[in-house]
Amino acid sequence: MAEKRDYYDVLGVSRDADDETIKKAYKKLAKQYHPDLNPDSKTAESKFKEINEAYEILSDNNSRARYDQFGHNDPMGGAGGYGGNPFGGAGNPFGGSFGGGFGDIFETFFGGGFTQQQRDPNAPSRGNDMRVDMQVSFEEAARGVDKEISVSRYEGCVKCHGSGAKPGTGREKCAGCGGSGRVRTTQSTPFGQFQTVKTCPRCAGSGSVIKEPCPDCGGSGRMRKNRKLVVHVPAGVDNGSRLRMAGEGEGGKNGGPAGDLFIYISVRPHKLFKRDGDHVFLEQPISFVEAALGAAIEVPTLDGAVKLDIPEGTQTATTFRLRGRGFPKLRGYGRGDQYVKVKVVTPTHLNAEQKEILRRLGDGTGDDKKGFFGKIFKDR
Repeated sequence: MAEKRDYYDVLGVSRDADDETIKKAYKKLAKQYHPDLNPDSKTAESKFKEINEAYEILSDNNSRARYDQFGHNDPMGGAGGYGGNPFGGAGNPFGGSFGGGFGDIFETFFGGGFTQQQRDPNAPSRGNDMRVDMQVSFEEAARGVDKEISVSRYEGCVKCHGSGAKPGTGREKCAGCGGSGRVRTTQSTPFGQFQTVKTCPRCAGSGSVIKEPCPDCGGSGRMRKNRKLVVHVPAGVDNGSRLRMAGEGEGGKNGGPAGDLFIYISVRPHKLFKRDGDHVFLEQPISFVEAALGAAIEVPTLDGAVKLDIPEGTQTATTFRLRGRGFPKLRGYGRGDQYVKVKVVTPTHLNAEQKEILRRLGDGTGDDKKGFFGKIFKDR
């Protein structure tokens, strides 16, 4: 079996081509090789099928990313492509005269007595889910925020209303299969005649063809659109939080429902606060005098500055708790706490008078360190 051509070569575009370039290339080639415009041309029929297969993969972000990584050997799409059939395409161990998977084998030997369940190509199909990564600030994660995002996605073509046919025209019964979507061939072998039933290559199993494709979507029934959406980010989100916007993903095919849009959140770090779950941690510097004599100081919180009483003789690394000053609980009620760890700052650049005062205070403490400096330097 001939090796599949590179999809980018099929459409004649570079590997870094944008969606619009790929779409234009597809529309041009699809019109050039459309079977209805090239009757009885097996070459045009084969090229049209190859062009559609390439566009189906490269026009979808997820399929294109997998193709760029794995080529035609995508482990999620079978060795021969992206149809999901592990026995299809180049990786088919029963390729050649049998063509397809187990169903074709049984059809060949038993005249179609055994068939695989075929998915109706005209049936509505759900659109793909999409992912958007969003970064929010520490404060936005704590309070919640509404953010506008821009999303590029496939939607039903407005001009043809998703039919794929030029306005004023419609789909016609496929002449290749008479509208059944399948064609039967007869093979003569030394063992007798055997029949094989396969999907019609002209209509891809739909039973109908588009005589005049829609000029906007090229017959696909969908177009890529850029949309602006407002995402409500609830208070309490954290790194890795995932928000779901139902029905805001890729548009479905044949009138099928749209997929969902998932927003993955990352929170920028804060220059003062650290977070652990719903709790917030802060390191607060205090002066030598405030630690020794006690003081009422102001400390920052997510809600603004609040007063914190520092007891006399407070040691460095002492931690205080401010109840309910942490993050809102994302899946529940209430809030976490804020923990404030004080750090006593040793004075520097003292003048002569200040140094003399400290010396006199130090002389008055005695060797047992029970006085003023005994508290300050205890356990240090």
